[in-house]
Amino acid sequence: MPNNLAAARSLYNRDSVLNASPAKLLVMLYDRMLLDLARAETAQLTEDWSTASAQLMHAQEIVGELMNSLRPDTWDGGPGLMAIYTYVLNGMVRANTGRDVTKTRECIHLLEPLRLAWHEAALKVSMHEAALRRDAVG
Repeated sequence: MPNNLAAARSLYNRDSVLNASPAKLLVMLYDRMLLDLARAETAQLTEDWSTASAQLMHAQEIVGELMNSLRPDTWDGGPGLMAIYTYVLNGMVRANTGRDVTKTRECIHLLEPLRLAWHEAALKVSMHEAALRRDAVG
């Protein structure tokens, strides 16, 4: 039974990602990145270095994806966001190689407001799209 549950959860997660809007995908990436960093922080505090490293490396992969998808020349905030991503990526590497929980916390501190802002923006986009659909039907 546990294997069936795990398979069902995996299928659900895959379908959630495949059917997500671009705004929802961005929110999902931020949520996972902050979860990875929280897990890394907990592992660092207990000196579970292999878990901390794995979590930090996954968070680094997410930042890399965010950097690759960002087009800094398309909006005024783009270069600033790229600079934050670059700084945070370097911080995650230092947190991992130096086993430095303060660097992990700094990354969390810098990324959490962005996560909240993207959540708010995604909600506004979703509400706007719903209003457009409602107007088109009505």
